[in-house]
Amino acid sequence: LIPNLVEIVKGYAKHEKEVFENVTKARSALMTATGPAQKADANNQLAAALKSILAVAEAYPQLRASENFKALQEEVTDTEDKVAYSRQFYNNVVMDYNTKLKVFPNVVVGPMLGFKEAEFFGDVTEAEKQAPKVNFS
Repeated sequence: LIPNLVEIVKGYAKHEKEVFENVTKARSALMTATGPAQKADANNQLAAALKSILAVAEAYPQLRASENFKALQEEVTDTEDKVAYSRQFYNNVVMDYNTKLKVFPNVVVGPMLGFKEAEFFGDVTEAEKQAPKVNFS
């Protein structure tokens, strides 16, 4: 999905090299991330980079009119919604698990069996939800 979007936009905006480098770096960071905190950070970087691609696309009317681009843009939006839902579901399960570890008898038995608190998948801040400002001048 992401490589397809990058290739479509790349054909229209070859001079926007930095945007594509950021997407590539963010995607690599996501693939090599270990643990929920690192994955959350990498995911947020990738989301910001994808928003940059969509911002670049705004400057190219032919690109926005492309059926391939429209379909991919819709799929990216749908995927972001699914990721947000999954993140919330995961964090709810972690909260429930961590709460259960703190009540009797789990507070006594849990540590003996090696149960530890789970790490939350980082939340997206309001600043990260804002689209990046792109200057084409």
